[in-house]
Amino acid sequence: MKGNDLLRKELLALLSGGEAHMDFADVVARFPMEHINSKAPHTPYSCWHFVEHLRIAQWDILQFMIDPDHVSPDYPEGYRPSPDEETDEKGWYGSVEGVLSDLEKLKEIVTDPATDFFAPIPHAKNYTIFREMLLVADHNAYHIGELALLRQVLGIWPKGFEYLTGSA
Repeated sequence: MKGNDLLRKELLALLSGGEAHMDFADVVARFPMEHINSKAPHTPYSCWHFVEHLRIAQWDILQFMIDPDHVSPDYPEGYRPSPDEETDEKGWYGSVEGVLSDLEKLKEIVTDPATDFFAPIPHAKNYTIFREMLLVADHNAYHIGELALLRQVLGIWPKGFEYLTGSA
């Protein structure tokens, strides 16, 4: 396998999860709607807050790569809902679909043979596609793990789908 082909394969695996960390779709599978706004003790953020934060951050990184006119949200307040904000089932599914949709767009960039991972991004000369893919994969893995743990703490892991020390 040539170097670029191997790099594409490994980046896709990293973005997809399932090797060193769970994939996003598994963590949100069979999520009980009555718990989308639930918070663990001593934490300011709900399950939905984590999903929406993932969506916003991943979207921002994607837009940064492809749109020279993109303006990132203000940090940190623009990257997650306020702790008192809640959503409904439609909002939950919108956040989940946003994460999955933008993840597919990131994978399309990785699989595009024209993608030069190490060339400077034309409108951001100090950054590369490779760096941004690692950033999004690292960020996603971190928060996917948090969401998995939050489900375990709240006791809302689906029966028959236990993960590590999770309980059904």
